[in-house]
Amino acid sequence: MTGTPDEQLTFFEEQGYLLAKGLLDPVQDLDPVMREYKGVLDNLAIELNQQRVIASTYDDLPFGERVTKIYRESGRAHAQYFDFSLPQGSVKKDTPFWAGPAVFHMLTSPRLLDAVETFIGPEIYSNPVQHVRIKPPEHLTPINPETGRIQLGITPWHQDNGVVLPDADETDMLTVWFPLTDATIEQGCLCVIPKSHREGLMHHCPANWGLEIPETVYERSNILPVPMQRGDVLFLHKHTCHSSLPNKSHEIRWSFDLRYNPIGQSTGRGAFPGFVARSQSRPEQVLRDPEVWYQLWRETRDSLAQSEDHPFNRWSKDHPACA
Repeated sequence: MTGTPDEQLTFFEEQGYLLAKGLLDPVQDLDPVMREYKGVLDNLAIELNQQRVIASTYDDLPFGERVTKIYRESGRAHAQYFDFSLPQGSVKKDTPFWAGPAVFHMLTSPRLLDAVETFIGPEIYSNPVQHVRIKPPEHLTPINPETGRIQLGITPWHQDNGVVLPDADETDMLTVWFPLTDATIEQGCLCVIPKSHREGLMHHCPANWGLEIPETVYERSNILPVPMQRGDVLFLHKHTCHSSLPNKSHEIRWSFDLRYNPIGQSTGRGAFPGFVARSQSRPEQVLRDPEVWYQLWRETRDSLAQSEDHPFNRWSKDHPACA
């Protein structure tokens, strides 16, 4: 971050975003996560090869080329296999997810939490609205046969407050987005609309590719692409309109998409488990064991697999704005 903390917060409050260049250490913070995910990809490749879905495990290829090859040959983007969250419905007892120790240590990185503290204070809760995004080049990505769209294409225009339930409308939710590999314009970096957060929560329309703010609700002007390097972190206000560009490169775009809020405030996704990441007033409540975090997600999966689907979406496609 540049400038004094007061200047940074003023910029964030005025513009709805803040780019902190070089906040994370690529070697100490990011490399352990990337090594852990290599093992996850090993497991996926072995499983698909044993099922004769792919002809080889392709373990001689670098991670990006390998995941792209496996997705393309299998005809499916196996995003859930890598994600440290669960689907918003139809959870089964064997639904895959990855909540490994390196991911946990990234979520609780002191460097990251120090920055988060400047926005929401020292009582920090890790909100379970969180994802890893591994987006191959679009020209090498499988097509969804039901929608005819690329399975891991652009992210539609939305606000992060819009993808949670109304109980979090008063939550001081902070989005933290950072790439594990460089996110250039060609690779499909994020785009923001500065000052859009001043408009408050807008109507989102459900579609096959996710929730989207239609142009009839908010005109997409003054769009600002935000290319980032490894170690950079982007902070977003919960009402900032943002999207992503298509990945037109020959490399993957790999990123973490996290949320934090003050302890005691609603996460907007109560069916999923969050945890206390930092607390000055009650340090004994801080979760420090990655195995416990994994078990929280496993128990949640087991519970959801035996129950009816929980609501995750407040919006109706029958709204006039969605016509």
